[in-house]
Amino acid sequence: MYIKFYMNDLEIIDEIQKIRSKNNVNWMDILRVAFKHAPKETRKLIMKVNDHDSEISKLVEQLYKNGEQDN
Repeated sequence: MYIKFYMNDLEIIDEIQKIRSKNNVNWMDILRVAFKHAPKETRKLIMKVNDHDSEISKLVEQLYKNGEQDN
């Protein structure tokens, strides 16, 4: 992957999207293996991941609301 010396915000976001889309496939493959070999343990872990994702979503919502004050 070639990274230009300077990229604007949208170019950076596009690059992150490309990388994340590839990595999401890797995560799904890991999840398949985990469910195949240890489904009970995997279910517990996936719930923890979901809980943390919910916390992140709440923080992102707070960031958005903080920005509303700037307008």
